[in-house]
Amino acid sequence: MATVTMTQMTARDYRVEGAIDWCPGCGDYGILNAIHQALAKLNLPPHKVAVFGGIGCSGKTQYYVNAYGVHTLHGRVLPYAMGAKLANPELTVIAVGGDGDGFAIGAGHFVNSGRRNVDLTYILFNNEVYGLTKGQASPTLPLGLQTKGLPEPNMQGKVNSLLLALASGFTWIGRGYAYNIRQLVDLIQRAINHPGLAYLEVLQPCPTYNNLHTRDWFAGQDLEEGRQRLYDVAEEGYDPVVPADADEQYLYDKICRYFEKAQEWGDRIPTGVFLENRLISTFEDRLCQRTPSYYASPPAKRPIADEEGHPIVDLSEIFAELTMT
Repeated sequence: MATVTMTQMTARDYRVEGAIDWCPGCGDYGILNAIHQALAKLNLPPHKVAVFGGIGCSGKTQYYVNAYGVHTLHGRVLPYAMGAKLANPELTVIAVGGDGDGFAIGAGHFVNSGRRNVDLTYILFNNEVYGLTKGQASPTLPLGLQTKGLPEPNMQGKVNSLLLALASGFTWIGRGYAYNIRQLVDLIQRAINHPGLAYLEVLQPCPTYNNLHTRDWFAGQDLEEGRQRLYDVAEEGYDPVVPADADEQYLYDKICRYFEKAQEWGDRIPTGVFLENRLISTFEDRLCQRTPSYYASPPAKRPIADEEGHPIVDLSEIFAELTMT
């Protein structure tokens, strides 16, 4: 990883030289560009940023960001990312992955990550297909649709990731679009700044295998002249914030409004921030309540060896607990 002097960062400081292995016109380029710009605007030192990738086309993202990067196992990106954040809470941790990686084999980890509310950001690239393995239907493709890679229409219902994120306990939930870079940069910044687990779904056209929900389709070219398919909920005065002192009725009213937006799809597709819940403490804060020294001495800062490399950690108490008598 390149060493960068910490003045005001630019997007170029986070770029990695060399070819990028995505199809021409892929929405992944827009998301990568937005990540670079968001990190620069937040002026985060590259050595304090860690990007964790899953499996699939989107799982290559960490190779193209000048920061620490980890290519994880299929469906396991969130457990890896949570482990790093809990070991070193000073890291800015970003997990990236596709709809297949996140909601097929990774669905259980998605749900249990929501329960914990660890302070990290999960950016999900949603193109409704398995782009890396030649266009099979992913869990987010609606029932009955037939993309060019399918011999017959999809026989399974879709996962509504916004509703699943809410039910799982994510405390910040938003949606962006891969070709609306300006909005996407803002959303990524807000997700990173949120104290808790942030989920950002990015609608990402796949020009190779998804011939239904294309860039032209998202732009509304099949609608009446002048109409737009994508819109920002903020333009309608939508307020996503649940303040820390909100009562049950306030929270209920917010969730009802959220349900309306989360199920909108078709001629009108909402984007923006749908939920910013400040009621729930982070997992790190709960750890600190149980172990007050957590923030001062997290696992990543604890010495495990002396100057000569000899281990200095005493595991006798742990072994004693496991001893069978």
